[in-house]
Amino acid sequence: MALDQPNSNPTLEVEKYPSHEAPENSCTTSHPTVDCKQDGDVKDSLDKEEKGVTVGHGSAESGSVSEQRTSRFKSLYRRYKFVFHIFIWLFFTGWFVAGVVLHRKDLGWLIPFLLYLCITIRLATFYISITVVTKPMHFIWNNTGVKIANLVPERLRIWCGAAITISVIVVGSFASPESAGNTRANRAVSLFGLIVLIGVLWATSANRKAIQWHTVIVGMLIQFLVALFVLRTKVGYDIFDFVSYLARSLLHFAAAGVAFLTTEEISQYQFFFFSVIPAIIFFISLTSLLFYCGALQWFIGKFAVFFFWSMRVSGAEAVVASASPFIGQGESIMLIKPFVPHLTQAEIHQVMASGFATIAGSVLVAYISMGVNAQALISSCVMSIPASLATSKLRYPETEESLTRGRVVIPDEDEDRPKNALQAFADGAWLGIKIAGMIMATLLCIIAFLALCNGILGWWGRYLNIPNLTIEQIVGYLCYPIAFLLGVPRGPDLYKVAKLIGVKLIANEFVAFQMLTGEKEYTDMASRSKLIATFALCSFANIGSLGTQIGVLSQIAPSRGGDVAKLAVSALITGALSTFSSAGIAGMIITNEANYISGPSA
Repeated sequence: MALDQPNSNPTLEVEKYPSHEAPENSCTTSHPTVDCKQDGDVKDSLDKEEKGVTVGHGSAESGSVSEQRTSRFKSLYRRYKFVFHIFIWLFFTGWFVAGVVLHRKDLGWLIPFLLYLCITIRLATFYISITVVTKPMHFIWNNTGVKIANLVPERLRIWCGAAITISVIVVGSFASPESAGNTRANRAVSLFGLIVLIGVLWATSANRKAIQWHTVIVGMLIQFLVALFVLRTKVGYDIFDFVSYLARSLLHFAAAGVAFLTTEEISQYQFFFFSVIPAIIFFISLTSLLFYCGALQWFIGKFAVFFFWSMRVSGAEAVVASASPFIGQGESIMLIKPFVPHLTQAEIHQVMASGFATIAGSVLVAYISMGVNAQALISSCVMSIPASLATSKLRYPETEESLTRGRVVIPDEDEDRPKNALQAFADGAWLGIKIAGMIMATLLCIIAFLALCNGILGWWGRYLNIPNLTIEQIVGYLCYPIAFLLGVPRGPDLYKVAKLIGVKLIANEFVAFQMLTGEKEYTDMASRSKLIATFALCSFANIGSLGTQIGVLSQIAPSRGGDVAKLAVSALITGALSTFSSAGIAGMIITNEANYISGPSA
């Protein structure tokens, strides 16, 4: 959607190079889209070797047998790459055709078709330039969207864009029929809450005159359209149901490892140590392997390109926002490590807000094992990408010149790169053990500290005839207005959801999700209340995460420690509000809440 003068050739380049070669004084453009060459992918390490570009540890020689075998395999692959790709494509073509013929009625055809299409496109881009597709798209865009935008006076474009976005939100929210748990009155409350949220961010903005309304309006529109696609259409539901099925399957794969180390019976226990911790370790190990292969960077790069082009943010902001739901708040910042010392203050605020606004894939599987609905979590994570960009640019707009303005850059790490896939998998397992141990220790200390505070408050409250005074009660009343503005049905559910939100903010989302899925107090909540609570809790926005964000950024760029500390609290609040906006939008449009609420463990 063109809200101001659009670029006539909205193409861009996805760059990837060793981190030690990252330029410090790269030229920038006056517009976040630039005309440049693009071959369809972030080049993988094999392509780089063909061109004499060194990845990772460079050209250091090694006489190990494993490296010699790897070198021979790469040489064989380069020589017969076309044959390999033809074989892979024919194999998946046969699989897809057989699946459609044999199981079209019972297993469906949509997910296999999308998987087959992605594989075909990926193989084709090794030989066909992506410009074959992008040039016609640009031609159509330049002769439709650009010309229509040019008919509107420049001073009115933002207002027209805002009017279109508001119309889409209102029609999308109120056009569908009412359901027992989702009346139009409830949707109106959620819409009012969204307006209040935007108003609060605007009123507290660091520089209201510098707000780029294009980013804000397009971000809210994309967030709402993603919610419509996922929560209202069968195609969206099927796609995210398949993704949630894959996430749930990870739990069973991790359980197989637990059964080997213990017994089959113990692997079925729903204790935190036996169900959650193994899933975290396995997922992090798998992520490390995908990162070594370059698949994760490629996928994140494609996501980043879309938000970079549509929302006109810097490349660093697009990469971190796109990566945060997959690899977490600390790891996503590492993707732009060479640029962290040169980030503007608005970019620092943005990358921190993106981390606070979502959860990581490693804890996603943990929450699923606790009984939280997978589709609701995944939907919230995807919605958080445009939401965090929009809210952060509203709260802390850009006033400086960005180093990565006009390009999406994912530098290669040239230090501590694993020598092969096996080492990457093993390193990931060790990292998973450390992260899982940190989670266990943090939860133990937080829960124990809350118990200590509740004991002190209970003793103190007895003298005021409030014998059961607790932290949960206090934060529940403080967060009561938030729960109301999200659209939680009036009644006892308001206080319950408010208490969950309060616990999530002062402790963490683990404790809040455990309360939601494990305590009897919440079993009788309405489906709408459980849905909104699930979306509202799905982020790292809590006091404990402040230390993680400040520590990572300060370690990467010690000279920016003061800026990080100054912006951290604002970014935390912005990230929390981003998550609340997703919860409010979910409450506005969903009509089948029962399919998305937290249930028993998988």
